[in-house]
Amino acid sequence: MLEKEPTIYAPIVAGNYADPAVIRVGEDYYMTHSSYKLTPGLVIWHSRDLQSWKPVAAALQEYLGDVWAPDFAEYEGTYYIYFPANRSNWVVTAPHPTGPWSRPIDLGIKGIDPGHVAGPDGKRYLHMSGGEFVELAKDGLSVVSEPRHVYDGWRYPDDWVVEAYSLEGPKITYHNGYYYLTVAVGGTAGPPTSHMAASSRSRTPWGPWEHSPYNPIVRTASSAERWWSKGHGSLIDAPDGTWRIVYHAYLNGFHTLGRQTLVERIEWTDDGWFRTAPNPIEASIDAGTFEDDFGGASLALHWQCEGRRPADRFALSPDGLAVAGAEGASPLLFMPKHERYEAEVEAVVEGDAEARLLLYYNDSAYLGIGLHAGGVRHFRSFKSYATMPDLGRKARIRIRNDRHIVTFYYSFDDGATWARYDKTIDASGLHHNTFGGFLSLRVGLDAVGNGRATFRRFSYRPLAEERERGVQA
Repeated sequence: MLEKEPTIYAPIVAGNYADPAVIRVGEDYYMTHSSYKLTPGLVIWHSRDLQSWKPVAAALQEYLGDVWAPDFAEYEGTYYIYFPANRSNWVVTAPHPTGPWSRPIDLGIKGIDPGHVAGPDGKRYLHMSGGEFVELAKDGLSVVSEPRHVYDGWRYPDDWVVEAYSLEGPKITYHNGYYYLTVAVGGTAGPPTSHMAASSRSRTPWGPWEHSPYNPIVRTASSAERWWSKGHGSLIDAPDGTWRIVYHAYLNGFHTLGRQTLVERIEWTDDGWFRTAPNPIEASIDAGTFEDDFGGASLALHWQCEGRRPADRFALSPDGLAVAGAEGASPLLFMPKHERYEAEVEAVVEGDAEARLLLYYNDSAYLGIGLHAGGVRHFRSFKSYATMPDLGRKARIRIRNDRHIVTFYYSFDDGATWARYDKTIDASGLHHNTFGGFLSLRVGLDAVGNGRATFRRFSYRPLAEERERGVQA
């Protein structure tokens, strides 16, 4: 009989924020995640309670390629984020977790998921996926040794249904004389029971290692559970001496939302190991409403592009957010948080441009509604549909995603009356297990064709009962 899963009412950071790396500075917590091709990348989140989080900065302002599983570290008053991208590993530094952050420095080593640690010998090291280990220079900005293998991971039973072994995500925590190495094994998507977090410990950062008798610390044991593919954990302590493990997981049936950030309490045993505690954390439910009139001096951190800075294409002006039509360029992307939501924006078009509000997985998997001089139309990555004609080059357009069932609406009288486009889409298949990339289905603003589009009054809001989401019976 399976043990009942601890109740977690909601992710602490909803949406596709995977591979969490978290640190505490006094009573403040800061966290960052994989940012893929999204720019600005390595968004920094802040919290005072490990439950309610807000984006406060971005550590990477330029595009380096796919940015995966970072580590957030502090050493002698300087803050470091180590991360893999573009077939190498990089580091950025800052005097404070909110910045200003340096430009990235290439460490020139392959591998993924670097995990920083300072050893008892006064030296600094990075653990890498697969059990590799390198020494860093004193300033942490270069590598001074060849990689060597120092860790063989814990093995789960052969009959467990997982995607692959995939020893990844090493995070080091020093506690009571031991270095605890928390790793991810089992793959990170695939079957619901893939992925987990496991622990080992040693008196040194290079071993020898003993594996925890409580492994796996976190795992999805059944497809009946609410959270699938739980894994990639980071330990963090609170000022009151309690501890948590922060990790990611897919919501059952909603791979389209990506891997979301969750937290559970852990407790230390008398023999010096840790395990999840029986008393769950009931995370705050983020109402999730977001509105943007594009009236600020810069775009909010909620907005990102793939492969380029948003400002390279999208311009804030007194009239709103302006963009010239282009083919094959990244939309301006916003990360949804809910199973049921609406996104809406006012669009104005000039010339032969088409202003688009869309749901975007990648450049070969997207769908949405567009406004052009002749009216509005629905489009998909593989097909365009008929135009619903109307007069005017200004309209409000809306997408409703109701548990994967997507409908489209438009209004030519500033929202006084709405019409529904005669096309409904099932978007449940637009996720990593179909297309790869570990991405999620995001809301996008875009323009194609010869001309220009201006967007105003964007809003994202969960549908009514979404406030109750995540509650288990």
